[in-house]
Amino acid sequence: MEMSPQLTAKFEQLQNAYPVKRSALIPMMMCAQDELGCVSDEMIAEIAERLELHTVQVEETLAYYSMLHRKPMGKHHVQVCTNVACMLCGGNEILDLAKKRLEIGNKEVTQDGVFSLEEVECIGACTGAPAMQVNYDFYENLTPAKFDRIIEDLDKGGRPTPEPVISGSLHDRHPWRRPSSARVGASRTHARLTST
Repeated sequence: MEMSPQLTAKFEQLQNAYPVKRSALIPMMMCAQDELGCVSDEMIAEIAERLELHTVQVEETLAYYSMLHRKPMGKHHVQVCTNVACMLCGGNEILDLAKKRLEIGNKEVTQDGVFSLEEVECIGACTGAPAMQVNYDFYENLTPAKFDRIIEDLDKGGRPTPEPVISGSLHDRHPWRRPSSARVGASRTHARLTST
């Protein structure tokens, strides 16, 4: 497979960066996708050969991660979470808004290739629900107005400030989102005291 000198050098660096070669699998796929727009069948074979894996092992890993793609996506790949926490906080409404705003459906790309949209199960941002991921950046506590601002900024060539990695643990939570262990512990203590 024909690869750029930059990607070849990156692959060689990654192949030697880990004590177990397979550990370079995801970083190599991400580098390939960043340069080529997706991880093609040819690239799967190239990576498998370099890491001494079967192509099916590369394909399985590729299929598991929502940020890796076998076909080209838009320059800005918008992934809206609709799993339980996001759904309860408006994730479905954000997805509907995204479909209308971008004029595309799930797993589609805008005609100009700038945006693609995907409904995803979980991006690991439950405490900041509803949330979405654009390429590798996370945006949490979405509202329709916040979503629109992010899309406008991206459309103008900007990069909205992504959320800090631990944003969910830094902001106040609604009472029904707080861990119930304190309440459970209190009720157990109350039960022990009243039963004696």
